[in-house]
Amino acid sequence: MANDQPAKTNLQRAFDDKHLRLEKIGKTEKIVYVAANVSEKWSDPEEKVRAAFFADLIYLYQYKPETIGVEVRVPDRTPHDAADLVVFADANQKTPYAVIECKRDGVSDAEFLQAVEQVCGNGTWAKFRAKYVGVVAGKRRRYLDFTGKYELFERATNIIADLPRAYGKPEEYKFRKGGGNGFRDITEVPREELQRVIDKCHQTLWGGGKMSPPAAFGELCKILFVKNLDERQTKRGEFYQFQIKTHEKPDSLGARIRAVYAEAQRQDPDVFTETIKIDDAMLYSVVEHLEAVSLSKTDLDTKGVAFERFMDEFFKGNFGQYFTPREIISFSVEMIRPEAHQTVLDPACGSGGFLLHALDFVRHRATAEFPNYEDDTEEAKDHFRYWHDFAKNNLYGIEVNDEIARVAKMNMIIHDDGHTNISGYDALESFDRLKEANRDLKKGAFDIVLTNPPFGAMVKATEKSEGYLTKFELSRYAGKGDVSATQAGEGLTDSSIQAGKRAIKARSSVKTEILFIEQVYNFLKPGTGRAAIVLPDGILTNSSLQGVRDWMLEKFKILAVVSLPQHAFAHFGAGVKASVLFLERRAAGVAADDNEAIFMAAPENIGYDATGRKTMKPVSRTRNGNTETTVEGSELYHIEVVRELVGDDENDPESWRETGRRILPDTGILGQFRAFEVDAEPFFV
Repeated sequence: MANDQPAKTNLQRAFDDKHLRLEKIGKTEKIVYVAANVSEKWSDPEEKVRAAFFADLIYLYQYKPETIGVEVRVPDRTPHDAADLVVFADANQKTPYAVIECKRDGVSDAEFLQAVEQVCGNGTWAKFRAKYVGVVAGKRRRYLDFTGKYELFERATNIIADLPRAYGKPEEYKFRKGGGNGFRDITEVPREELQRVIDKCHQTLWGGGKMSPPAAFGELCKILFVKNLDERQTKRGEFYQFQIKTHEKPDSLGARIRAVYAEAQRQDPDVFTETIKIDDAMLYSVVEHLEAVSLSKTDLDTKGVAFERFMDEFFKGNFGQYFTPREIISFSVEMIRPEAHQTVLDPACGSGGFLLHALDFVRHRATAEFPNYEDDTEEAKDHFRYWHDFAKNNLYGIEVNDEIARVAKMNMIIHDDGHTNISGYDALESFDRLKEANRDLKKGAFDIVLTNPPFGAMVKATEKSEGYLTKFELSRYAGKGDVSATQAGEGLTDSSIQAGKRAIKARSSVKTEILFIEQVYNFLKPGTGRAAIVLPDGILTNSSLQGVRDWMLEKFKILAVVSLPQHAFAHFGAGVKASVLFLERRAAGVAADDNEAIFMAAPENIGYDATGRKTMKPVSRTRNGNTETTVEGSELYHIEVVRELVGDDENDPESWRETGRRILPDTGILGQFRAFEVDAEPFFV
């Protein structure tokens, strides 16, 4: 049985072994480097980076504490300067071996390069000449070799993969799958750290406006895919390709990364239609940001939350129609509760948010079914098959915009796959044509449809192929002010005549959301198929659309209507008032019952406001040893967040690392709906 206690970090070991200690001086907390007899302010973010790397020098790089200088004055340097950390070749600290500059995590490329110049100036000063220098800023590291032939102003050909261990020679590589023999493996990271890494990549690619946000997003997707593919293809004991080798120039690294990407293009040409467009220098910087991070080991929750902010920026403005806030998505998925054997479709999938959350829901189910999957080999296989087969065989998406469809595919790949059945196509096309995109896109084929279709756009018959609109029954329902619908019954269907609805010949233009309602019905299995669909409130309230509502009541059992506040989509440039409808397709011949109870709710706090700022309110907080559990809530649901103590100061937020989060299904409107399912009495929340 694996040890449930998390492995100690090197920083924790340094505190335990008394190489570091914290002490209060007045109201100020200081960290003391014991062997160096130096104390510094612990609240400084750069100090936390220095302390962590000081511990790495002892336990990872195998240097004795008495050989490590802290805040070492560089002689005769003008202006007066001090090196953050110096590894000396002797315990008397007379001969510098390596000089290290520490910066807070998240510094910009310009600040990082400035730090490189600073450490090179200190480490190559005539009276302080070291063999190696380096800059440490979180997981981003750069080390330079100034032994032998390298000139004082060289900054490219003398970059090495890692600082030598125990005064040895630099290794060619830093990261090897599985680690061992002095090498490290790449590691999973907490949400906050992954978010910082993604932000730094975006800063590098965006370059202060040199690339547009969509272009920067597209390039990052390509690079992340190469990273993900390399992690999966590299065998245990082999070195990763996605890393900077010792003395490697940007053009050499660029060629290697592009070769991996070219293979991906060959395997999946529909996803990767363009080459990597950024230059080798920029690619070098992005690899430097990402090389130490494992995407495949980092759990889906962490990746989802960390990528959300980057996705937010991309989908604002012109791309807002392709993005649905994760709070709305997660709520809808929790209401529907997909199961691993069910087929799930989003016919307007945008970036793939509904599909990713459905996958995440099933992965949590897999963990509940196979709780020992991390310790038991057979359970691990069953756990993987449970969710991976669902991702590969049961998740389907359709997106009319080819560029966004590729984004959805790459998003699914980065978040543990499920991209196989995403099609760049018009979901409103006839089913004969939809089969050209994917033969599984048939009428009555899907257990669940989750979607936020585009609002407001008019589909004009003149812009589409012949028969495009006439195949939709809803295109015939007359609105207020339409011409008489009694022209010898022209355009009337049998069902509309029986229901006494007014109808006319097919209109020349119809709003997309109306057509999507009917297409969702077509996709669902009769009698059992369920849907969560976001619709503008005009569908529910406009008198001119009474015929549409009558049609819906005839075709669907309305399970729930959750009216969203006005600001639900304001952050993405859409001010339309909308609701989420939860529907079940009626079986053939089953008529609507006037006594059917419909769950209704109108939350105001849905977890964010009109600016996108999070509004989850704290509900409770408990600590049990080194574990902290907090519950945060909106009117939709509460979230339980678990963090573990990884630093030495339990009162410092940076000492806690998030290890998991989950929606509590019996809270908020979710819990009220569960009670309603058991006893479906009419009421309004």
